[in-house]
Amino acid sequence: MKLFRTPFTMVLLITLLTACTSGPQVRSDFDHSANFASYKTFGFVSPLGTDVDGYSTLITQRLKSATQREMEARGYRYTESDPDLLVNFSARLAKKVQVDPLASQQIGYYSYRRVGVYKTWPSYAYQNNVDEYTEGTLNIDLVDAKRKQLVWEGVAVGRVTDAKLANPEPAIDNAVAEIFTKYTYRAAP
Repeated sequence: MKLFRTPFTMVLLITLLTACTSGPQVRSDFDHSANFASYKTFGFVSPLGTDVDGYSTLITQRLKSATQREMEARGYRYTESDPDLLVNFSARLAKKVQVDPLASQQIGYYSYRRVGVYKTWPSYAYQNNVDEYTEGTLNIDLVDAKRKQLVWEGVAVGRVTDAKLANPEPAIDNAVAEIFTKYTYRAAP
């Protein structure tokens, strides 16, 4: 498994997580000792995990925009100074190979003769179905800024295709929205 950190591959990863028919698999985990009722504000870690060589990538800008929309929809307020929660992103691509042995029916039938009776049966050949693909993973982390501790993590994993590369922003919005379906908390009043 190799970590790709170029802006192009990171854009490809995020924009295409939702390209497969079934969508990405999404899961989350949280710190059971965290007091989510006390958080009101959020900001972003600097530098973010999707930044490259000291600058903010297009993928970072799109992730920040989509995440800010999701957090504000849950009542959180964005602030750059002294936020309760810090948001961070990470993304990776990995080449995968899936091998499934399968039997396929061959064209034609074999027959034999046995005392005046002809019997036929289909012939089968066994082959391996090899599926090579790229798997993408997007993590969104929420960190308690005062304790400097991870309190919530959302992860989306899916096949990356080039079907949505031409228009990445809707795919990023969709992947972030899917991840935040697992975030059930609201900002403190």
